[in-house]
Amino acid sequence: MAQWTSAVGAAQLARLLNSQQERPAGPGTRRPPAYRALADGVRLLVLEGRVPVAARLPAERELALALSVSRTTVAAAYEALRAEGFLESRRGAGSWTAVPAGNPLPARGLEPLPPEALGSMIDLGCAALPAPEPWLTRAVQGALEELPPYAHTHGDYPAGLPALRAMIAERYTARGIPTMPEQIMVTTGAMGAIDAICHLFAGRGERIAVESPSYANILQLMREAGARLVPVAMAEGLAGWDMDRWRQVLRDAAPRLAYVVADFHNPTGALAGDDQRRGLVEAARSAGTVLVVDETMSELYLDEGLEMPRPVCGFDPAGSTVITVGSASKAFWAGMRIGWVRAAPDVIRSLVAARAYADLGTPVLEQLAVNWLLSTGGWEEAVDIRRGQGRENRDALVAAVRRELPGWEFSVPRGGLTLWVRTGGLSGSRLAEVGERVGVRVPSGPRFGVDGAFEGYVRLPFTVGGAVADEAATRLAAAARLVETGATGGEDGPRTFVA
Repeated sequence: MAQWTSAVGAAQLARLLNSQQERPAGPGTRRPPAYRALADGVRLLVLEGRVPVAARLPAERELALALSVSRTTVAAAYEALRAEGFLESRRGAGSWTAVPAGNPLPARGLEPLPPEALGSMIDLGCAALPAPEPWLTRAVQGALEELPPYAHTHGDYPAGLPALRAMIAERYTARGIPTMPEQIMVTTGAMGAIDAICHLFAGRGERIAVESPSYANILQLMREAGARLVPVAMAEGLAGWDMDRWRQVLRDAAPRLAYVVADFHNPTGALAGDDQRRGLVEAARSAGTVLVVDETMSELYLDEGLEMPRPVCGFDPAGSTVITVGSASKAFWAGMRIGWVRAAPDVIRSLVAARAYADLGTPVLEQLAVNWLLSTGGWEEAVDIRRGQGRENRDALVAAVRRELPGWEFSVPRGGLTLWVRTGGLSGSRLAEVGERVGVRVPSGPRFGVDGAFEGYVRLPFTVGGAVADEAATRLAAAARLVETGATGGEDGPRTFVA
């Protein structure tokens, strides 16, 4: 059985290679041989995630024609990539991209620090803001007032409290997506929702197509469920999905599920447009793929006057292709572990039935708190506070990073909570490691890729502002200098991720 899960055509790979910026050669330096330059170009595309890991590359003759070079040049480049662990081949199956064994996937930078450690360490590992008071306290107080009637019941509501299901359905209907309470299941956060969906639709060994990069915790959840992840590279900057790649992957790999974040993608911040949403739904329907759409960032638009696209499920009126996941965790507070699924009634019934062997249900008190927010207008006021915090923090962080690290590259998103930063050739893994020593935690790029991609990136969330954002950028700049000079105090290793 072939080990590749997607394919890159010769013309597509040639375009990607030609789009790479050539680094100016220093005085007296000689250009590398053509095969070496080609091998380095492919390796960089893999490490940056622009060509997915486990993607089949074109045959030598096809790529040679597309690049107008000799077949010998391509053959030598492929051989160099195989020797370095970036390419694997088998007779009859072709050649596909890989990452050398032992490539680091650092665990640091994602788990939030305990409160007692916040005085000495700036935590940029978790893309979540503090609770928007006084609305958290008011919501809990309102929930306590509504609790007594429920306390006289068994307290098990596998599909969620009827009142909350109805309220969430009403909100979708108000967005122009007619929805019944029977189409809603309340879950323990968005993670609980996606875990339930994966177990229902994708057994061990099933293929799941994911954006590349994508949300780190979801990727790990899917790995532990035994899924075979098929990465689909995002378009450059904030352009959203590369629809040609999505159509190709859905057609060739026929994944059982596809997971996407259409609204202020985590980590890039991209916002998919209406045409992309319509096209992806049509492609998924044609391939028989269930499209799981994560809407947890959808209300966190930060720029004034931004007109949001139609929800992805709005392009699937029959409800046969799209399953939508929402959550209170990003828009309100990460400690409020309430999520939900919107899907066809038969899918909801299957999810509810399967839940009996998982967590049985979601805490009643937290459901009542969210219902109180949604029914009193408190949700809108709290989310408006969130947008203001996110906007101020984003602007402060962007200014600080541009000042302290002018060689780092990023596009400023119009919403969400994250900045996806190219680190000027420095290893994101080393930056994450050294950053903790100088007092700043930051997740490295490989956390958000499949099999070690995105070594040259870090994710910076909009969780700090003002003087703290300035200090965070100062500490990141100190970490970058240590990585660049090799004076990290750790094991010997390359200072950058490319030669």
